[in-house]
Amino acid sequence: MKAKKVILLVLLGFLIFWLFSDPTGLANSGESLAADAWDLLISLFEAILDFVRALG
Repeated sequence: MKAKKVILLVLLGFLIFWLFSDPTGLANSGESLAADAWDLLISLFEAILDFVRALG
């Protein structure tokens, strides 16, 4: 349990450091991550719909 807290704190520290050292880079990375997640979600739902259609 302690290792999870340490990893979380290190990750949080890295994100805060990145925010102050390169806010534009962090924003661009967040934007591309959100866009990629959205595309993945769309692909997942299309695959589910194709599977359901193939059953019927």
